[in-house]
Amino acid sequence: MIDKDKKTIILNGTIITPFQILEDKVISIEEGKIRALKDKESINVSTDAEVIDARDKFVVPGFIDLHVHGGGGSDIMDGRYEAVKQVAATHSRFGTTAFLPTTMTMGWDKIIESLKSVDEAFVKGTGAAEILGVHLEGPYINPEKKGAQKEEYIRRPSIEELLEFNEVSGNLIRLITIAPEMPGAIDFIRWLSKQGIVASVGHSNATYEQVQEGILAGLSHVTHIFNAMSGLDHHEPGVVGAALYSPELMIEMIADLIHLHPVAMKILIKAKGTEDVILITDAIRATGRPEGTYDLGGQEVEVFNGQARLKDGTLAGSVLTLDKAVRNLINEVGVPLHEAIQMATFNPAKCLGVEDKKGSLEPGKDADIVILDKKLEVEQTMVRGKVIYRRKKA
Repeated sequence: MIDKDKKTIILNGTIITPFQILEDKVISIEEGKIRALKDKESINVSTDAEVIDARDKFVVPGFIDLHVHGGGGSDIMDGRYEAVKQVAATHSRFGTTAFLPTTMTMGWDKIIESLKSVDEAFVKGTGAAEILGVHLEGPYINPEKKGAQKEEYIRRPSIEELLEFNEVSGNLIRLITIAPEMPGAIDFIRWLSKQGIVASVGHSNATYEQVQEGILAGLSHVTHIFNAMSGLDHHEPGVVGAALYSPELMIEMIADLIHLHPVAMKILIKAKGTEDVILITDAIRATGRPEGTYDLGGQEVEVFNGQARLKDGTLAGSVLTLDKAVRNLINEVGVPLHEAIQMATFNPAKCLGVEDKKGSLEPGKDADIVILDKKLEVEQTMVRGKVIYRRKKA
């Protein structure tokens, strides 16, 4: 619940909106919203207001992660309310204030159970990062590019099945990863587009032309670019070529320096521009936990040296967090701070159509705010004006 009487003032920090970098400004928060962003002298700090001093720190919008399987030892496919809460709490420690719990290609009953648990968490609240909907990754994908998804559960797109999935989720499905070359996929994408659900090409062996056909039907997104998809060839541009060339497509990028080489990330950003790249984690249950043996979608995953892989060496999600993704972009790829922040905040909000409420620090928007130290590590995370994580002082 939002405390309607609570007022909060954040002052002395460097504010990254992310479209502007502001010094000597103060953020005023009331009823979970940003009420004002003004000069310090023009703000009347009442005695009942909580004052957060962000001196020598960065104040940025909360991170929004469109692709999260797990964290803190829990997975969305566990199908339990407590598991969803644990995932939300884990990622909040790293600056995520809103996310899409992401399913896997598994049996019908497991997907149903998972979606019910997300709906329960949405209704009850997580006490941490806010649920903005569900990302259904599969089961309508191509077995040839299954990645860490289990082939036995892959099936053809079904509107009837999806309607059932969406009903048990509380109509929370917002994004679906699909292979547009599979039988029935184009009609399915066309239907998704009419429902306002984002259709994303991923785990796909589509040709460039097949992706273009998908775009005409309403395809608008690319799941973890370069990974589990047909690559760029000079004779056949594939999904990667279509993603780089087509302005209709926004792309997800896992900036963990494992899924993508820094030069590949530079090429992506140069081709797409800052506006159409979205940082995601593709995080699994091992995120925020010690390295070792875990599971993902019913398969054993070994986490070693920061990499999560199946026994055959296939990458199986990541243990990335969005604050680290931002740091990697800045330190290893040379992206300016405000642009890296935009890729983790405003761009995902725009993808979901919630940029009027989230994704930037502007009056009237939800007070989802992260305070970073000079090393760009998270000190505080605030969701709708409530501090849900505060780093303990050493």
